[in-house]
Amino acid sequence: MESAVVSSLEALAAAIPDGALLAVPKDSSGVAMAATRELVRRGVRDLRLVCVPVGGLQADILIGAGAVATIETSAVTLGEFGGAPRFAAAVREGAIRVLDATCPAIYAALQAGEKGIPFMPLRGLIGTDLLVHRQDWKVIDNPFAGQDRIVALPGIRPDISLFHAPLADRHGNVFVGAKRELMLMAHAARQTLVTVEEITDDNLLDDPQRSAGVLPAIYVSRVAAAKHGAWPLAFWDLYPDDEAALANYVAAAGTAAGFRHFVDSWLDTRRAVA
Repeated sequence: MESAVVSSLEALAAAIPDGALLAVPKDSSGVAMAATRELVRRGVRDLRLVCVPVGGLQADILIGAGAVATIETSAVTLGEFGGAPRFAAAVREGAIRVLDATCPAIYAALQAGEKGIPFMPLRGLIGTDLLVHRQDWKVIDNPFAGQDRIVALPGIRPDISLFHAPLADRHGNVFVGAKRELMLMAHAARQTLVTVEEITDDNLLDDPQRSAGVLPAIYVSRVAAAKHGAWPLAFWDLYPDDEAALANYVAAAGTAAGFRHFVDSWLDTRRAVA
């Protein structure tokens, strides 16, 4: 009998409702692009996206598709392929609300969510313009030392964390290896949805070579198999960026019409790679 945690890709994406506070990782950690395609196909709306700690292709596509109401991030970039065209257009047009952050701030706020505490103190923000624009970040006195000001960041507890990993078992244990930010995301979130390259019948917690890098099933709500599920992005050492596909995206997404043409073609893609 199939485990209740094992899901189809379509059902996994359907578990992300409109308006969800959705945490997603940076491109190099494991981005659930196959699930993102299903979200766009469904027409998800009003997502409050938290990029951990930066966004890339996934964020740009969701923004271009009209799926994002707010985004909290320290950057949205396509790396060597340049800026994120639909993010830039949405900022210029005022189509989304941007909560500007820093990488340490996002990690710290997630740590507060992970620990179930209301805020996390952080240094390094005092004197920056971020405090002018982030009214939810408070400068407070250090209660343990005089003449010491520090910033209190409200905890981030995502409704859902979504990412791609190489392997899960049918119990819902997921191998994330050294990508500790994925564990942080899962610990902080109310639900965690994971697409994987493969689902094994073995119990990953019984594997001494992998167990230290396994996210236990208690933190995982659903897993779905999605071979090449990060495509066209690179995924760990399993496959590289599809440079032709990424260059094609950048060329198309410079205009709204070009982006729509790209998305129509992308939604028809049933196999990520040949």
